[in-house]
Amino acid sequence: MFKTRNLKKYSISLLFGILLLVVSVLISMGFFNHQLNDFAFGSFSSELSKNNLIVYYTSYFSGTLLALFGYSSYLIPVFFTIFGIKKIINIKTNFFFIHLIFLILGISLSSLLMIFFRFDTNIIGLFGINFIYTNLYETINNDLYYYVLIFVIFIFSVFFTLYGLTIKNKIVFIIFKFCIALFFSIFKNLKLNFIYSVFKKIQFKPIEENPERKLLRKNKISKKEPGFFKNNREYSSTTKDNFSHSSNKYSLPPLSLLKKTERTKYDTRDQLKINQERAKRLENILLEYGVEGKIQKYKTGPLITLFEFVPAPGIKNSKIVGLSDDITRAMSSLSTRISSQPGKSTIGIEIPNDQKFEVMLGDLLNDAYFQSNNKSLTLALGKNISGDNVFTDLEKMPHLLIAGTTGSGKSVAINSMILSLLFRFKPSECKFILIDPKMLELSVYEDIPHLLTPVVTNPNKAIFALKWVVNEMENRYRLMSSTGVKNINSFNEKISLTISKGKKLFREIQTGFDKETRLPIIEKKEIPLDKLPLIVVVIDEMADLMMVAGKEVENLVQRLAQMARASGIHLITATQRPSVDVITGTIKANFPSRISFRVASKFDSRTIINEMGAEQLLGSGDMLFLENGAHLQRLHGGYVSEKEIENIVNFINSQSSNSNKVDITEEKNLNENNTFNFMDSKNVDELYEQAVTIVTKQQKVSTSYIQRYLQIGYNRAARIVEKMEKDGIITEPNNSGKREVLRK
Repeated sequence: MFKTRNLKKYSISLLFGILLLVVSVLISMGFFNHQLNDFAFGSFSSELSKNNLIVYYTSYFSGTLLALFGYSSYLIPVFFTIFGIKKIINIKTNFFFIHLIFLILGISLSSLLMIFFRFDTNIIGLFGINFIYTNLYETINNDLYYYVLIFVIFIFSVFFTLYGLTIKNKIVFIIFKFCIALFFSIFKNLKLNFIYSVFKKIQFKPIEENPERKLLRKNKISKKEPGFFKNNREYSSTTKDNFSHSSNKYSLPPLSLLKKTERTKYDTRDQLKINQERAKRLENILLEYGVEGKIQKYKTGPLITLFEFVPAPGIKNSKIVGLSDDITRAMSSLSTRISSQPGKSTIGIEIPNDQKFEVMLGDLLNDAYFQSNNKSLTLALGKNISGDNVFTDLEKMPHLLIAGTTGSGKSVAINSMILSLLFRFKPSECKFILIDPKMLELSVYEDIPHLLTPVVTNPNKAIFALKWVVNEMENRYRLMSSTGVKNINSFNEKISLTISKGKKLFREIQTGFDKETRLPIIEKKEIPLDKLPLIVVVIDEMADLMMVAGKEVENLVQRLAQMARASGIHLITATQRPSVDVITGTIKANFPSRISFRVASKFDSRTIINEMGAEQLLGSGDMLFLENGAHLQRLHGGYVSEKEIENIVNFINSQSSNSNKVDITEEKNLNENNTFNFMDSKNVDELYEQAVTIVTKQQKVSTSYIQRYLQIGYNRAARIVEKMEKDGIITEPNNSGKREVLRK
């Protein structure tokens, strides 16, 4: 029975082998006849078709292969011959169709290879002409990439061809693995220009789609980004932006511009032995001072190790906290910080490690949590005591106050926060106002398109910049109130939905009073369908501003801190001197989220974080983070070098230039160039004509009269009166300040 089965199996294999040989012979005959008679694709001699139909069809098929793949198609009959012989002599062969596919890939890549040497069309085939030349060859304009790519394609074609012909060689596989890495490296450096150009040239037939459904689908797609395109995302601007006229396409900076470390675990075997010895030594030291207890566990981070100490019953926390200096001396460490552990019955004793590890900003931004939150103002702060990455959302804080002495890592932390936002938002989505009285720390960002105005270095001009921000906040609230939304995110969503529906938005404004009924005259004005970007105001040195105009700065900062959250405006302020005359009670009350680096004294520590401990920090990025009044966290900030910042700024500037910056540091610009601008394209107030009509009819004019009648601010009314004087409608004020109306 088994012999019968084997005989049937061999008979099938024999017939299949003979069939493959016959097909190989027929294709070879077709190639031979094609060369003799010089057939063109789809066009053959009528005499041949009359004489021999077999030759006609084989020549037609072979001519088609030659037209598609060129002379590389001669390998196809070789493939059928090899497999046919193996089947006839009963050699086991598997994956026939897989080998056939690999052979076709090898033939196709051979056509691709020939196009680089400008061979004749008959040699390379239509595959090389119509697809490769138009999409790949024209994209690569670098000689080095050109020749390396030729080499890579050659190896690919050899590998696929040999594998298709069932010729296996370990050397071929080794070279193939090397070429895969080289191949992806080339296309990564080319920034996917080839792939983008191919998809750009493919034209699809447009399909009618519901606008609302289209917007919903677009939002879903934008939230879901493939990992291969993660660091090279391209954006298309669909709406006009009030603040920026940047290019429609903007690529976020790739994470490859930042340095990274490979260390993810700090509890090594050597460190474990050190911690065990330190725990025993720490218990003995505390026992010498009359404090009984036991070290329950310990956690090692990049900078310090936390020992959780369980004191014996009856021992006060204050007694242990008061021993910090004695423990520092006995343990021969730089400093020791002792604090209670929230939600635990233990007391934390933080002692610096002998070996400190560097935390890079690139490690933080490469975290999956940071990559997944695309739209929030996520800031990368650093690593905690356990070595876990720590992030915070500026929208939820909604403002941040930072303090620290020179060299404590304060400026590096500010740069890390700015870069965290630059890696997430394009210029039309987030704007910066940078105030840097020191004129050194933030000047590197001078030319980026995200800046709303040039970096402000003069403390006097910084006051006007803050006034402009307050004015912008009020204008945004008026705009959101007129559209019936509560925050900037809802406003932008409503704008997108209105655009998708093809509708318009209007707001009601009062243009005066009816002369007969004395009722207000309400008119509708169209609201521009422009999304509002987020605005982040960064003040690098608060003390300098407080010295120039302390009370005024305090009032402006207080106003912004209390109200600016819903309007999409957020503050990040920093100071070297966290004294009570800089961080006043009013400012402190409106900044529940604070960061303290190393400070000079325990009094400064109490000023910034309401308790001692910041004076015992190590510096160089060691910080205490108080988030929205919750418990303190000790973090080690991510480091970013000046060279990395420069590379990122150069990458951003290479895509678009910021020639549309607005000078908001002059008093005359406080009511101009903002979202809710009262001036039209000709810089004329929208109520000017209404005011002229009123003045002409009533034959009297004054700033207070215009202000009361139109219910507008004094500054706006004064500008209208000055415009009337310039246009010759009214006279200059006389000695008593009165004016006469010239127009009757």
